Amino acid sequence: MLKKYSRTLSAALAVLATSGAAWAYDGLHLIASNTFPSSNAAWDYVSFDATHNHVFLGHRKDGLQVYDPVSQHILGIIGDTAKHSANGASMAPEFDLGISNNEDGTFTPFKLSTLEAGASVKIAEGIDTSHYDGASKRFVFNTEPGPKGTDLLVMDAATQKVVGSILVPSTKAEGAEADGQGHFYLVGQDRDEMYVLDTKGLKILATWNLAAFCGKPTGVATDPAHQRIFVSCRGRDAVKPAFVVLDASNGAKVYATEIGGGSDSMIYDAGTKRLYSANGVNANLSVIEQIDANNYRIVETLGTEAWVRTMAMDHASGRLYAQTASGSSDASKKILTAVSPYYINTIFPNTYRVLTYGNK
Repeated sequence: MLKKYSRTLSAALAVLATSGAAWAYDGLHLIASNTFPSSNAAWDYVSFDATHNHVFLGHRKDGLQVYDPVSQHILGIIGDTAKHSANGASMAPEFDLGISNNEDGTFTPFKLSTLEAGASVKIAEGIDTSHYDGASKRFVFNTEPGPKGTDLLVMDAATQKVVGSILVPSTKAEGAEADGQGHFYLVGQDRDEMYVLDTKGLKILATWNLAAFCGKPTGVATDPAHQRIFVSCRGRDAVKPAFVVLDASNGAKVYATEIGGGSDSMIYDAGTKRLYSANGVNANLSVIEQIDANNYRIVETLGTEAWVRTMAMDHASGRLYAQTASGSSDASKKILTAVSPYYINTIFPNTYRVLTYGNK
């Protein structure tokens, strides 16, 4: 059952919304910003269920929260995901199935139609995220790495049973996306590699080294119609943060351009031929136009807010949903310098915000 979300602060703090409806600017801009009561919990992935118009927010110790973009309210928390520290949700719509990917190595299944949750199931020591491959009807979990790399657990969506695993040499498996044609593309951030996987045969089909032009690959999106793979790269040493286009047949670089630092997600909208990269360290969002399969150009770099690094898109409306909170880099505590020398390690309560971006 969905746990109802109750506000404990004044109405003025609980929902702070801004509207750009009267503004004539036709580019991407902030449409709404809503602040909600929160602990000092961190956050990670965002996903959007187009059928039921729900945004799922991986708010870790505050649980997998369900946001209604119409009322601009958080409807509640999925099951006991606050106890398990929800990192985000993945979905198999044809099975009316959503799953919360929990940091403690459990997943929590729930019905997309009713938001009713089942019992959480332990499958690993830790889970970062999972990705759904509609061709094989399987979920692929990025789990806690071991000495030989990461054992990606593969689960059948119909039965919710783990059917096997695929070992990749990366200890920092990050973004992935299936092309719907039997190929599943996943990046290894620590090794600057992309792995082409067969989630039905449980094997690696190819490994592509991206180090010359893509340091720390993180976000992935696919364009099956043009046989292109899109990657957002955080940068490493002399290799700057970049948006990169790969040929899906062989991994060759087709195009690359510099973007802001700290990207954590990449979205491709086939309807408008636009790509979006949220760059949390530099607090901006790169908007890139696909002219054709081989040619691209940055059309806008929108200033966002610090640490806006993950997002989800409603492709029908063109709106993007993201989350962030205010915080500080306390020098007396460990700082995740792999992301940034000043990455926040202290999050302030009651500053958690859900942001909506669009052009109308």
